[in-house]
Amino acid sequence: MAHTTVETQEKHRGEGNETATNNPDPNLQQETITKEKLEHLLQKLQLKDQNKLRAADVLQIAIHSLQSHESCTEEELVKNYLQKLLMMNYRARHIKIEETKTQDHTQQTDKDSRKQKVNFLKAMSLSNMGVSKPDTVHLMDVQMAVFNCADSFLKQLMVTKLSQCQFALPLLVPHPFTQQIEFPLWTFRQINKSWKMRNTNNDIISKEEPVYKAETPMVSFFRFSSVSSSKSQLMNNLINEKHNTFFHRNCPGSSRTRLLMDGVVEIAWFCPSGKNTDKFNNCVAFCNLHGDAGVHEKQLQILTEMSSVNVVLLSQIDENDKNMIKLENLYSDSKPLICLFSEDESSITETDIGKYKIGLKDRNQSDVSEELRSAINDCLSSSASAFMFRLENLFEHSDIRVDEEDDEDCRRGREAAQQMMSLLKNKNLREIKESFLPIQGELWHLWCQKNKELHRPRGEDIEQEISKKQTEMKKIRKQQHEIHMSEFIKIFIKQMVSHEENFNIYFLKWLRILLNEFTSVDLSEPHRKYDEKWSTVFKLKKHDKAEQTKLQSATIGLEHIMREIGQIYESCSSVKKNKTDLKFDFSSLPSLAAEMMICGFPLELMDGDAAHVPLIWITAVLDKLIQKLGDQRVFVLSVLGLQSSGKSTMLNAMFGLQFAVSAGRCTRGAFMQLIRVSEEMKDQMKFDYILVVDTEGLRAPEQSVRSTRHHDNELATFVVGLGQLTLINIFGETPAEMQDILQIVVQAFLRMKKVKLNPSCMFVHQNVSDVTAGEKNMEGRRRLKKTLDEMTQLAAEDEVCDAECFSDVIKFDVHKDVKYFAQLWEGSPPMAPPNPIYCENIQELKKTIISRFSKSVGMRLAHLQVRIKDLWEALLNERFVFSFRNSLEISVYRRLETKYSKWTWTLRSAMLDIENTLHNQIENEAMQKIEEEDLQRELKKKSEEVKKSMLDFFEKDPDADSLIQWKTSFEIKINNVQENILRETKRKLNEILQQRDLMRKIDDQRTQHENTLLEKSKELALKLKDKTNNEEILKKDFDLFWEECVKKIITDTTPIEAIDILRDVRKILTDIYESFPVDQWKENRNIFTTQNYSGYVYIKKTHNIIGSVKKTYKQISGGSLSEKNERKIRALVNDITQQIDKMVNSFNISKLGYNINCIQKLTDHIKTKITDYEEESEKYAFKKEFSVDLVFSIFKRAEKTFTDQHRMFREANDPVLYLKKKRDEYYSIFQKYCEGATSAAIFGEIICQKLKEPIEQSVYKQTARDLADEIRSNCPSLNGNRSNLEKHILKRLAEEENFDKYMNYINDPKDHFKDFIIDEVSQYISDQFSISVQPKMNQNIKVLQQKILTAAHESTENVQMKSGDADLWLKFFTQKLSDVLIFSMKDFSWVKHDDVDDFKLLEDVMRKELSSIMSNISREFSTDTFDDKLDLNDRPNEILINHFCQCCWVQCPFCAATCTNTIENHDGDHSVPFHRVIGVNGWFYRETTNLCINICTSSVSSSESFFLNEKSIRWKNYRRAGGVYAKWSITSDLSELPYWRWFVCRFQQELANHYNKTFDYSIPYEWRQITRQEAIKCLDKYI
Repeated sequence: MAHTTVETQEKHRGEGNETATNNPDPNLQQETITKEKLEHLLQKLQLKDQNKLRAADVLQIAIHSLQSHESCTEEELVKNYLQKLLMMNYRARHIKIEETKTQDHTQQTDKDSRKQKVNFLKAMSLSNMGVSKPDTVHLMDVQMAVFNCADSFLKQLMVTKLSQCQFALPLLVPHPFTQQIEFPLWTFRQINKSWKMRNTNNDIISKEEPVYKAETPMVSFFRFSSVSSSKSQLMNNLINEKHNTFFHRNCPGSSRTRLLMDGVVEIAWFCPSGKNTDKFNNCVAFCNLHGDAGVHEKQLQILTEMSSVNVVLLSQIDENDKNMIKLENLYSDSKPLICLFSEDESSITETDIGKYKIGLKDRNQSDVSEELRSAINDCLSSSASAFMFRLENLFEHSDIRVDEEDDEDCRRGREAAQQMMSLLKNKNLREIKESFLPIQGELWHLWCQKNKELHRPRGEDIEQEISKKQTEMKKIRKQQHEIHMSEFIKIFIKQMVSHEENFNIYFLKWLRILLNEFTSVDLSEPHRKYDEKWSTVFKLKKHDKAEQTKLQSATIGLEHIMREIGQIYESCSSVKKNKTDLKFDFSSLPSLAAEMMICGFPLELMDGDAAHVPLIWITAVLDKLIQKLGDQRVFVLSVLGLQSSGKSTMLNAMFGLQFAVSAGRCTRGAFMQLIRVSEEMKDQMKFDYILVVDTEGLRAPEQSVRSTRHHDNELATFVVGLGQLTLINIFGETPAEMQDILQIVVQAFLRMKKVKLNPSCMFVHQNVSDVTAGEKNMEGRRRLKKTLDEMTQLAAEDEVCDAECFSDVIKFDVHKDVKYFAQLWEGSPPMAPPNPIYCENIQELKKTIISRFSKSVGMRLAHLQVRIKDLWEALLNERFVFSFRNSLEISVYRRLETKYSKWTWTLRSAMLDIENTLHNQIENEAMQKIEEEDLQRELKKKSEEVKKSMLDFFEKDPDADSLIQWKTSFEIKINNVQENILRETKRKLNEILQQRDLMRKIDDQRTQHENTLLEKSKELALKLKDKTNNEEILKKDFDLFWEECVKKIITDTTPIEAIDILRDVRKILTDIYESFPVDQWKENRNIFTTQNYSGYVYIKKTHNIIGSVKKTYKQISGGSLSEKNERKIRALVNDITQQIDKMVNSFNISKLGYNINCIQKLTDHIKTKITDYEEESEKYAFKKEFSVDLVFSIFKRAEKTFTDQHRMFREANDPVLYLKKKRDEYYSIFQKYCEGATSAAIFGEIICQKLKEPIEQSVYKQTARDLADEIRSNCPSLNGNRSNLEKHILKRLAEEENFDKYMNYINDPKDHFKDFIIDEVSQYISDQFSISVQPKMNQNIKVLQQKILTAAHESTENVQMKSGDADLWLKFFTQKLSDVLIFSMKDFSWVKHDDVDDFKLLEDVMRKELSSIMSNISREFSTDTFDDKLDLNDRPNEILINHFCQCCWVQCPFCAATCTNTIENHDGDHSVPFHRVIGVNGWFYRETTNLCINICTSSVSSSESFFLNEKSIRWKNYRRAGGVYAKWSITSDLSELPYWRWFVCRFQQELANHYNKTFDYSIPYEWRQITRQEAIKCLDKYI
């Protein structure tokens, strides 16, 4: 089958190469393409031994897709060809093949050999001896090789792009090896052709049809044997002389070695434009059979049977020619025949009716083309050529393979789609949506309208209106849910669910094809009427809504089917119930859309008809997408521009997509489509996919039914906010059009700046007449910048923002961010191919986008999901900037706060250990001074660990791009926290130093008493040594001795009395307020539970109260306090209370004891704070009752702290109590003396007895710290940030349903938090006592015991080594323990131990005694002993309170919700995730006694007002109230947090009583349906 000679190869040179002189043998012709040559070709093209080329792989972003070369090696041909073809660049057929280095070297050697001087004759004859240039790969072989190696989807994509390039398309394709003829009908299914022609009345008629349905005349061209003229070139001159529709021998890329084109039939259509210059008046198909028709008989038969006119190319007539029979048959057939003779010089001759002869030799090509065109037109106008060609009719030829029939999935996909389409048969197109897609109809549009009204409440009763709208929306959802699914949708869902991916892609493509075909027929009439109406519009300046509505309702596509499924899902989600006619759970519906996106289909993001984003559906689809792909990073690329400005065309060319671009199918709404990034490119990029968002055109005429300006602003803001890069598409150079779009775009970017989003933009200026004119483009850039700056100033006024130029709004470089594109078409449509310069502009733009943003961190799909929700919900409110809530940033910031809480805990916990060690050293007098540098050195290791953890978090966290904005501020905050911890620790340790000096006398006296008793008991024991056998005598004598000693000690010291705090308070207050009946104070006058402070104030003489004005406010009539003053007084009370708590702790009563001066200092502080407040107040002063009640209330609350600490002081320092505790220890030592124990044994017991209390203190403190750390990690309420803690508090409050606790939480949140933490710690200790707490204590005991015994052993070794005495042993021993215990030499200053010399015995005794002591400590340990054994600040609950409560406690001035920021004195506004009903804080309606049921976040979206100090302020402008109001960020939010609505209903009467108001304004019925369980459950969802 091989070409055996050069002559044979020459016969097939080029695509139209028919120049050989000898007619080849048919058998030899079949052998011209050998398997070896084909395999060699595939090998050179890198196509051998590889799987089918997949469309999905070709469309992904790969390195080669960013490169466009005019020349390349043979190995790169396929990638380069496909890259250009997908971009609709017809120069894909012009690619030059680069020569290899070997070829270059050979040619250079040949040149060198000819450098010798020769004469002309010899020189010119050298060509005969030269080495011929190796044959390169024929570019049509590249096309057909790719075509044959491609999967069906890539084949279809290739043919679609070939059609867009105005190239001929493969119609009949012989298999390269078997020669089986294939008709690739599937590849034509997406191609539409449009044309214009004139009817008999000379009116222009527009037509658009799928090519497989179009019925047109067909002219077939073929040749017999070899001819000198190019058939393909002749055909090009007929159709479009400026474009090579058919590839021919003279085209760039042609070569002698053509392997795959013989026998291929290509088809192209001429489409007239309705002008007089049209070459043909109607659409005409032209078919071209490549190679010798005599050899390819089957192709010839098919063409001649189906053609209207046959054109045959011959060299000359020879009676002996084997093809003469075929020619005779053609001539005798009734169909017109035109014979072209390459060796004939004659002009056109009509030899018979419909039979023509034209000579080609030595003739002008234009003349030949004109004669041929004239002949074809004559033939087509005759009745003999009445046969009309239709692609689908090729099915009738049974002996050719049809791709659609051979592919099982394709065939079944078509059958499934046809089954669906059969339901639409004979249906009126405008009624189809109502019948088959009812759920997305009127009800959905009504729901959208209600949703917008919900977010823009009007009227006075906001919550009532909101509740009413929500009820109406639920009712609509229920009605949607009750609508039965159409059989049409049921079949669609069944098919999608029941089959694999390959079938589904075929099914979806078939359905789209058939729907387009179905609607294109019926849409022609609505389009005609719409065009007529628009002609009237321009004259009458009005719009016909009815015609537009008809046009919209007559459009149905795949997006409408998915929209219906989306609404099925949303309605089921709303009613939380499956549809009765849905055969599987509705929760699986989003998977269908997710699969479609993965397979490359776009998903409707914004409903183009309702102008609404179906958030529930989109969120669910993205959830499923994340499940299937993982939470991939995507780079969001969006596009904006006027309608029909070429946005979709640009995206299709850039990424090989297939967004709708035909005149009747403009994009509506917004669509998103995923484009995969190849694995090789992921190394260079920080994202896995590009998400392209295509949008409907701005200023679309059909949008005038709605408010066009508002809709365009809404769309632009949504798309710009969503896209990390937005392409702004400007078409043409009309200033008015430019200004139109730029004003919308600038306002959108200005909004992004105000909400702290930072998208990028690039301007694409299309249809520029001369993109190469540098000066003109420079002037264009200058004009664009000027316009942008002008639009910025206008938009800044609308948005109330300071911006003078566009670069103030967004980072923008007019030189880099503006691209000029050539016009799309190279000539006039419909026959013009795309302009290759336009394609190069597209390629350059794509390369710029990828290279510039390759290092941009993509947005995770989960973040995209949140961003869509945030943007849309903000847009639903009328004021985007005011309403935008960056949930992603909020979520990231909360995680940062949680991390910050852990970092600060690490530092605090480490410092507690350091503080404990230094405390011990101070008490042991091992340290005399504390410097901050010492503390820094001790904390350095942990500090560095925290810094490293912070660095890792900010750099390696998936949300590092969002976190970076807070990196510097949090580094500063951590440093500040560390400095505060160091400063506070230094202060506390210095206080301990001072207290140690103050306590020295007491400690020395106590030590003296202890040691005196020891010595006297020793003396008594020596006297009674002979009576040791009589226990009763010994005990009786010791008791007498003990009583005498204690009496003497008591006589010499003043006993410490019990204290009565409130008695001392009364005494001091009586001195201050002599005439006030202080003794009559009652507990029911507790100022912390008072309803309001009106009764505590009087009006200063210079001021009067003016009556209030109108609506929502918190000011009662008469001389009562305004809401503002009520809040200020409550803040004063809370502030004083917190300061008193700190002062009480600073007195350190457990160590220094109580003195009435403490009370005096505290009351003086309270009085000073009250006086300071009164001086600042212009209108009010406090009555005496306020000061008295405040003092009593504070001290009543602090009473337990005072008494507990004083009890600890008494137990440690009162000789009676202290010696009573020590009696048994002394008796034990007394017994040892009596029994004659050695000095070493008794000294060992004395040491252990003195160690008991320090051991107990150390073990308790260590256990408390360990426990605090464990609770911080394991207790659900305490293992996160402040918001998590508050969630658990709210749960507890709801479970207990205690109104007083609620009011404590509302009025004094910090106090409530502290109580809650105390309860949580207590509960944890109780629950985990045997599991964790007791084992922890035992472990600490064991560790400390080992340290003590190790210290004793090392002391013994040290004494033995140095031959020292007991003093040396004791000194070494106490020094070893000075870090872990408060235990020093001074404790033995009165104990004689000169005679101790058996240190081994001493060590043994200690081992035995310590074991007993440790057992007693462990045995006595219980859930209650922390409070008894530890100072307040050392208890686990106080450690955790100190950690959690150093945060922001500012309350919302409306609803009293507490700012959730975990940082005290934080930067920026105060905020909370969810606000409350403001009536909870006492707000009520003007001129009524009715508490207000409004919620801050819904009120701020309304146009209503509130009243503050007689001044009316709109809720929208609440910051104008100044003060604390200006420091709060309250964004509009209708997210339903039922908790506070339930609270109002549950405690309606209690609230009314508390504020002396009513709830006569009806609470919405829906609020009363909320159960406690629902209220609690919602906390997990929203907080």
